[in-house]
Amino acid sequence: MQDKYINPFTDYGFKRLFGHEPNKNILIDFLNELLKEQEGEIKTLTYLKNEHLGSSDVDRKAIFDLYCENDKGEKFIVELQKTKQNFFKDRTLYYSTFPIVEQAKRSNWNYELKAVYTIGILDFVFDEDKENKEKYRYDVKLTDIDTNKVFYDKLTFIYLEMPKFNKDITELKNRYEKWLYVIRNLNKLDRIPVELQEKIFEQFFQTAEISKMTKQELLSYEDSLKYYRDLKNSLDTAKGEGIEIGREIGKEEGIEIGEYNNAIKAAKKMLSDGLSIKIVSKYSGLSIEDVKKLQL
Repeated sequence: MQDKYINPFTDYGFKRLFGHEPNKNILIDFLNELLKEQEGEIKTLTYLKNEHLGSSDVDRKAIFDLYCENDKGEKFIVELQKTKQNFFKDRTLYYSTFPIVEQAKRSNWNYELKAVYTIGILDFVFDEDKENKEKYRYDVKLTDIDTNKVFYDKLTFIYLEMPKFNKDITELKNRYEKWLYVIRNLNKLDRIPVELQEKIFEQFFQTAEISKMTKQELLSYEDSLKYYRDLKNSLDTAKGEGIEIGREIGKEEGIEIGEYNNAIKAAKKMLSDGLSIKIVSKYSGLSIEDVKKLQL
């Protein structure tokens, strides 16, 4: 049976739900629940251009999934990350520099910065805390090591490890947890649960309903869903093979070699499926140079 609702972990699904002007209030509500303790209420958001070039020809460009600004000039980058990437944290830090540098373009600038929030919705878990099943959210700021107090509060990174959020619908304590639940489980549902029958979630489910798509929208979604499934299948297959290699070699050395082989096998599978070198590099964690070598 076909799913009733779209998969929010596909590029098309995520942007349809959170990145379209008519659904801006959905994104505002989600961010308000995510950031209410530190940001207060976000009343307005403006979608900004999501592609940004570096300051020189040698600088790389950044393409954000969603890039927004509120009425106070604060910037919000929202990224959906489908697979584990070796330098994912580095990439999110790099992305955060673009809205910072943009602020220097103002005339008579005195170096005062507006806050920048980078939010990662992850379809994987970080290795360092994978055994801690209770920790699925990271709030990261510049902090003094001795006092553990926030030293600078205008640069914030929030990471949500969605595979760890396994609460049942009856266990949800607040609207924030309802948002995590619906993102985690949307395409597995066939109706709106009673616990989610609020105006904002009703709009969310209506937007997600596949039967309401136009023919062109459906084709775009199916292409995005196929890519997501192929990517997950490639990585899951390579992961299993990498684990077997790691077991044969053993312990720490085996783990490292297993992970490397995992990335190599995933990259080869993605190349054979016709994915571009840049995409393969992004999702395998290998450098572009290493991916090019696999084509030889």
